[in-house]
Amino acid sequence: MAIAVLMVDDHPILRQGLRGVLSLEDDLSVVGEAADGESAVDSAMRLRPDVVMMDLRLRGLSGIEATRQIITRSTAEGDGWTPQIIVLTTYEDDDSINEAIEAGASGYLLKSATPDEITAAIRATSLGHSILAPSVATALVRRVQQVPQKRLLSPREIEVLRLMADGLGNTEIAAKLFVEASTVKTHIEHIYVKLGVRRRIQAVAKAQELGLLRDEN
Repeated sequence: MAIAVLMVDDHPILRQGLRGVLSLEDDLSVVGEAADGESAVDSAMRLRPDVVMMDLRLRGLSGIEATRQIITRSTAEGDGWTPQIIVLTTYEDDDSINEAIEAGASGYLLKSATPDEITAAIRATSLGHSILAPSVATALVRRVQQVPQKRLLSPREIEVLRLMADGLGNTEIAAKLFVEASTVKTHIEHIYVKLGVRRRIQAVAKAQELGLLRDEN
């Protein structure tokens, strides 16, 4: 079955170009388009795509807020459907990157990405992987070096870290937090990037070293 993709961008020419790129791939199918944030949320809930390609600067509701609403509303339905959201934008400043990831984006690409990079990202995120443009990954590492890690990690990422430290696997963590296992996997990949590690045991050790797992009263 083809991966269903919803395209969100306020420039029709860009949507047309992206549709043309995806139409060449047998395993990808564009199921809808949206030109603003409100339409993006409505279309996502109605069409239930596997992946949403999301611009950040939209009329009305921003791409970040649209991402947050789509993730929140789809998760609340509790039927196992939560789309993966890939930000596709010209902005690579630290605030945009961090806000998008905090909102629940699974990928962050720049509009300078090649067609092969875009199609590969769609396939990877549909399987629950996180995809970051090289410059975006570099920006996250720089932010880790400059900002106290406890402020950098989201409350949900701290929750996931605590459960990882307790020895729980992805499926068990998902059950505890009432989310999908793929969502947990995305959180863990974000934690790896932010803490500069590659394995669970390293993440837990780094978190303990930084005091991220201490209770705060």
